[in-house]
Amino acid sequence: WANVFESGALKPGETILIHGGSSGIGTTAIQMAKAHGARVFITAGSADKCAACEKLGADRAINYKTEDFEAIVRDAGGADVILDMVGAPYLAKNINAAKPLARIVSIAQLEGATAEINLMLVMLKRLTLTGSTLRSRAVAEKARIAAEVERHVWPWIEAGKLKPVFDSTFPLADAETAMNRLASSAHIGKIVLTA
Repeated sequence: WANVFESGALKPGETILIHGGSSGIGTTAIQMAKAHGARVFITAGSADKCAACEKLGADRAINYKTEDFEAIVRDAGGADVILDMVGAPYLAKNINAAKPLARIVSIAQLEGATAEINLMLVMLKRLTLTGSTLRSRAVAEKARIAAEVERHVWPWIEAGKLKPVFDSTFPLADAETAMNRLASSAHIGKIVLTA
């Protein structure tokens, strides 16, 4: 909620590009964006992951290993909001794929935190580049976000428009196996540890 709807200010009818569409964050963002009336593009690293994202509601799933997401999104009119967890190697491509007045929200830097960009494009397109992390926020801010989620997102859950996607469940004693599953990047959705 904080990343897509507050920082990204996604509006109904806008286009969002979600990198890591098959991740836990990605699968949730797809469903929330669709429930809000947005057009959804995602990137994922396999045909199976792309198919899973389309089943969740993505309008176009892009296999970043075989397709150029920048060209595809740009040719489709561009993105109003881009949710990025890849980081440095995607920043210039995100700027190129963005519509004028787009918002690019960085929430992780899995492939690096330092990038060189053409600020003239940021200025000409009047882009907003922002970032977010939840851990460092004050407890009161986290409570405010939780209340907003309850107010805006809970009705989507009750209406069946949003449900968590679980890849697999492991007992806590098998945490190493769960971490290996996570590291393999073969999962779709969340990996859960049980007590």
